[in-house]
Amino acid sequence: MSFESFKANTTRAAVSKTLDGIIKYVNKDRQAHLTKLIDMSEKLIGYRVSPGVFSAARNFVNDPDCKWMQYTNKLLDEIDPNVVKMHALNLGYQAGFYGVSKTHEMAKKYGVNIPWVMLLDPTSACNMHCTGCWAAEYGHKLNLSYEDLDSIITQGEKLGIYFYLFTGGEPLVRRDDLIRLAEKHNKCAFHAFTNGTLVDDAFCREMKRVGNFSLSLSVEGFEDVNDLRRGTGSFEKVMHAMDLLRENKLLFGTSICYTSKNYKTVTSDEFLDLLIEKGVRYSWYFHYMPVGNEAATELLLTPEQRVYMYHRVREVRAAKGGKPIFLIDFQNDGEYVSGCIAGGKYYCHINPNGDVEPCVFIHYSGANIHDKTLLECLQQPLFKAYQDAQPFNDNPLRPCPMLENPECLQEIVKKSGAVSTDLQSPEAADHLCGKCINYAKDWAPVADQLIEEHPPKKKIKKGHSSYYGPIEK
Repeated sequence: MSFESFKANTTRAAVSKTLDGIIKYVNKDRQAHLTKLIDMSEKLIGYRVSPGVFSAARNFVNDPDCKWMQYTNKLLDEIDPNVVKMHALNLGYQAGFYGVSKTHEMAKKYGVNIPWVMLLDPTSACNMHCTGCWAAEYGHKLNLSYEDLDSIITQGEKLGIYFYLFTGGEPLVRRDDLIRLAEKHNKCAFHAFTNGTLVDDAFCREMKRVGNFSLSLSVEGFEDVNDLRRGTGSFEKVMHAMDLLRENKLLFGTSICYTSKNYKTVTSDEFLDLLIEKGVRYSWYFHYMPVGNEAATELLLTPEQRVYMYHRVREVRAAKGGKPIFLIDFQNDGEYVSGCIAGGKYYCHINPNGDVEPCVFIHYSGANIHDKTLLECLQQPLFKAYQDAQPFNDNPLRPCPMLENPECLQEIVKKSGAVSTDLQSPEAADHLCGKCINYAKDWAPVADQLIEEHPPKKKIKKGHSSYYGPIEK
């Protein structure tokens, strides 16, 4: 074992011991152990995180009335101890500290960004066909074998990637293989976006056993709105899945596509209260993307509707007031991740055919995992063109090269020679981006005014496509 491996394992063991104390004790003892974890984190990553982050963390740990401290205590009290520990250890230490440090080292070595997280499609098969779902464009007969997935993750770990997301299709069609992967790669964190219909007691027990696997359940609102897009009976099934997950003391959240039709429903007090009652701890909000030749462009939001989402998510998430649920808005939270995170900057997507794509919504590629190593796929011209162009806009509320900057994606695809990866109905970049031109034009002045009224703490700088700044080439 090398000295670096010994050092990493020793640090992991120290973090693990501290987590044991946090889980075991309550009240002041838990407060003391949480403070110890913050101190340890500052020593490990303080050189690349603002000191204000740690002082704010200490403030809320020492304030029993703080909303997020109450949220943390509730989570620690209600989630299975093994699940809490494995997620904190694997997502917090292994991926968040050790992994990020290693990906930066590899990025310097190879001259291309190494993503922090990878999104994989184990299968294109799905038992549903939701309106506007990009996954349906792939068909239903494609699969990454267990050996494919194992190889990708093994290669990823060597590059410092310890966080893996699964989508599809319906990833739980392959649930036995996914549990095998979580068990084998027990230093990684795994998360699946699922329709919830295949969640049962047996699977919940397996998730609890491995500890490092969590879910986000797809839901689009109350029964009438949800089932209109996702099919009759789907709301009842996802509610049942939530009940099973809560009863088994598992960590889970929701994945919500917001559109012009449901954006107020999915952020309403009534809907959020239902989720919280069911045991949901967090929710990913995804802006509808007009992907595919038959995309329903009427589901795109108006500028006024998107402004509403911007303010509403922040209102719910605020330290004072709001709700005890953590919300992430994939499109409106660009200020926290320096704009677009795709193209290997922080993440990329591998579809069930093995094509390595810049984003789950951008179906173009110039490399396939069956023909090249993972590193070679990350070095493909498409990803380099992405990273050379990032950020695509100096306004973090206009991050996407397709939705808000359609001319950028057209140029990138043309420049890199990437091809459509849609095997059923290939879509030219000009056609895809053409659907976004009016949206981008209408949103730009509103976004600029919004960011002027609410300036982010740090500005995006051109050429800083890496978390650490420019990659040395």
